Order: sequence, then C-alpha cells, then structure tokens
Amino acid sequence: MPPALKALLAQLVGGIGAYALARHGLLNDLGSLVAAQAAIATGTAAAMRSARWWLPIHLVFLPLAVTLRGLGLPPGLYLGAFVILLLIYWTTFRTQVPLYLSNAETAAAVAQLLPSTPVSVLDIGAGTGSLLRPLARLRPDCRFAGIELAPAPWLIGRILGARLPNLTWRRGDLFTPSWTDYDVVYAFLSPVPMGAVWGKASAEMRAGSLLISNSFPLPAREPDFVAAVGDRRGTRLYLYRIPAQRPAR
Repeated sequence: MPPALKALLAQLVGGIGAYALARHGLLNDLGSLVAAQAAIATGTAAAMRSARWWLPIHLVFLPLAVTLRGLGLPPGLYLGAFVILLLIYWTTFRTQVPLYLSNAETAAAVAQLLPSTPVSVLDIGAGTGSLLRPLARLRPDCRFAGIELAPAPWLIGRILGARLPNLTWRRGDLFTPSWTDYDVVYAFLSPVPMGAVWGKASAEMRAGSLLISNSFPLPAREPDFVAAVGDRRGTRLYLYRIPAQRPAR
C-alpha cells in the first residue's frame, strides 16, 4: 500500500474509533476526543508497519490542527507553510526518503575513506550539499557531483556550491542518471530504496568502485567495511565494493 494511502487510512480509522468511543459515552470533551483519535491513528499506522517517522506525525496531526484553528491565524499562513514544506520535502510521501543532512564529522570521515588518487564522487539525494562542499574544498583534485529532487534543498545547494569548480549540481531523481562514470557513490537515504540502489550500483558502476551508505545497510549483502564516524548520533558508514562478477539480470 502506498505510504500516503496508509496515512489516510490510519487517520480515518482514528476518526471512526474516536467517534465510536464518544457514542458510547467514553469521551466527554473535545480534548479527549482529539487525543483518542491521535492515539488510534498512531496505533493503526504502527500496525500497518508504516515508516517510523510517520508515527509522530499521526500523533500530533489532529491535536496540532485543532490548536492552530483556535488561534485564528489567517488562511494564507497555512498555504504558505504548505508551500514551504512542499518545496523542502517534495515527494517524500512517495519515495519514503526524508531530508537527511550529512554533518561535518561525516564529511571528514568520507574524506579519509577516499583514495589518495583523483576520483569522481556522486552524492545521490545530496540535500543542500552539506557533504559535497567540504569534500570539494578538501580534495580539489577530485570531481564531485550531487543530485537532489526537492526544489528548496537543490536551490540552496546550487547557490552555496556555485564557486566550487570541481562540484556540479543537478536536480532530478537519483535513479535517472547513469552511475557508470563515478568511482564512489554516496547515499544517505532510508532503508526503503537501498535494494534498488544496490541493483543500480552493481549493474552500472565499474568493478572495484565503492558504494558508501550512511546509516542504512543494504538489505541482503554484508558490507565490506563499516566505519564509525564518532559523532553524537553514532553515525556508521557502510562500504560496499562493486564485484567483478555482475548479478544475473
């Protein structure tokens, strides 16, 4: 079931459940009704195995909506907030890849993992370029490229990286361009697309090239090496060498 449909179904079940409890006299005020709907919607989403980040959304969605309605804010403010969130997260509901930003410690760790010879590096789902900009400054001998689908992070990355001659910036889906010309592909996505990422990497990247996944290991392959970044969130980098023998297609 698509994630957006799961979310809609969870909210509907929460509303029906809260209404049923109220009909039986178990809920006597708006606050308890809203709390019951939120709890039932969250429980339903968990039962349907929605991604973990959906659960807090279900928990606060209706309580936040009711609270904001009571503030009497102008309707244009809601439209503006919606547009801003849309530009930042774009099709996250479909791809199930939230906006994750690599920190400075991770960029330093990746720099240590790169070969000493010049290489080409692609960051798929590059966000605002928080990984690529430090790398481009540290390794002017290397070529770096980022691809990002969401308009707002893409624009920020393009502006901030405009003066780095060894950094190219592209807007689009991460699976669209060929990865053939890259020695290293870096991914900080989510568990959902990692199987497809490995399929594309193993089919297109040269033997001996490197796939680095931040925080999310491949579902059916042991990493060749795991690097601990040592930052506050305990980031781990999973490294995979592309084998000479390609999987059967």
